[in-house]
Amino acid sequence: MAMKDYKRLIDPKKIPDHVAIIMDGNGRWAKSRSLPRIEGHRMGSEVIEPLMDAALSLGIKVISLYAFSTENWARPRAEIQGLWNLMESFFTSKIEKIKERGIRIKHSGSLKDLPASSQRNVTNAIEETKHNKKIVLNFCLNYGGRQEIVHAVNRWLEKRRSSEKVTLKKLSAHLYTADLPDVDLLIRTSGEYRISNFLLWQSAYAEFIFLKVLWPDFKPYHLYKSVYEYQQRERRFGSI
Repeated sequence: MAMKDYKRLIDPKKIPDHVAIIMDGNGRWAKSRSLPRIEGHRMGSEVIEPLMDAALSLGIKVISLYAFSTENWARPRAEIQGLWNLMESFFTSKIEKIKERGIRIKHSGSLKDLPASSQRNVTNAIEETKHNKKIVLNFCLNYGGRQEIVHAVNRWLEKRRSSEKVTLKKLSAHLYTADLPDVDLLIRTSGEYRISNFLLWQSAYAEFIFLKVLWPDFKPYHLYKSVYEYQQRERRFGSI
């Protein structure tokens, strides 16, 4: 049976501003093909370019990708090094296309534990694309939602005046994503039903969609389908 053309069904007036994606299933994709895990990550990195083209075609303002969590440091050292190599290769090979498409690169998380070359690649991509305005591609690298909230509290404490109390607005201003809208739609691939410490604060009223497709097999079709499903939901933000 032919796949439904969800893109044509999407209401252009109800596009989510911020779509966050947990890119899960690279390892299982590789294992099912008797390939090294890093090959799954490599194939997963190839999904990003068509994803961004699809997001641009819809008018989405922000795509946040869970690229490496603070918990991922527990993985084998060779796999972690391979991930950094892939990231550096991505920025080196794609930076011109990123600039041509008007994509602004942003980073959420702590860079300090990354290899020096990876830090340079990320900061260079951020600098080279800082004036682009069509869409933000927010890479969440060495990121954890709980850690981000603690980091924001500590940043606020450093600046607070005597007897000043924290507020939602003040704390939001110290998050990594302070200049971004809250998450409207959160997608997780691979059939897992959890958010794994990802953008906890920003996803307070997000719509969640869990897909069985493994990340290397994710196509623009899956984004269109997810956005269409998002548009079928009634968002009440706690009201009746």
